[in-house]
Amino acid sequence: MFDQLRRDIDAVFERDPAAKTRAEVLLCYPSVRVMMYYRLAHKLYLKGHTTLARWISQRGRHVTGIEIHPGATIGEGFFIDHGNGVVIGETTIIGNNMTLYQGVTLGGTGKDVGKRHPTIGNNVTVGAGAKVLGPFTVGDNSKIGAGAIVLKEVPPNCTVVGNPGRIVKKEMVRQGVDLDHIHLPDPVKAHIDALEAQVASLNEQIGRMNQEKKEE
Repeated sequence: MFDQLRRDIDAVFERDPAAKTRAEVLLCYPSVRVMMYYRLAHKLYLKGHTTLARWISQRGRHVTGIEIHPGATIGEGFFIDHGNGVVIGETTIIGNNMTLYQGVTLGGTGKDVGKRHPTIGNNVTVGAGAKVLGPFTVGDNSKIGAGAIVLKEVPPNCTVVGNPGRIVKKEMVRQGVDLDHIHLPDPVKAHIDALEAQVASLNEQIGRMNQEKKEE
């Protein structure tokens, strides 16, 4: 557990320029604190002590504002920036080096049994307020934009935005964690801009036609 704690602290330094000292990270970062509760609760959960595990996880939620079910499986290098309102369901599986922002839900739809929550690959970033709901996979190196609602599988190396979530970019394999979850392509805005340009062009043509009629 101490090795995992060191890796959690390292993840903060790698991804948050505001972090100054290891003591600050240990004492002040809710991501590190909730993972301490989670690691203990998860071990108890696997040994069948489910009630005690849930009690410990709820203590973690009370202290940090982050709710992680002790049945979830989380890899190394996990980092939640800020953290309030994050919810991670029981059958969620998370790979290594994942980054979440505040208000994210990795949850279920209420329609599934057994595996009810998503499986998240390595080096995935999920932006603030995004919801990933259902027992599907989000592939390695993918990004979920802020506020997106993702209800179906995401291949590796993809960027997903919107409600419902849609793939707007597929990249070659990238190295490391990409934390930008704001400056993403917006195909809806692109279509609106194109329509506005067409309307402006038509209005200009109509104006010329009306002027020509007046001159006749």
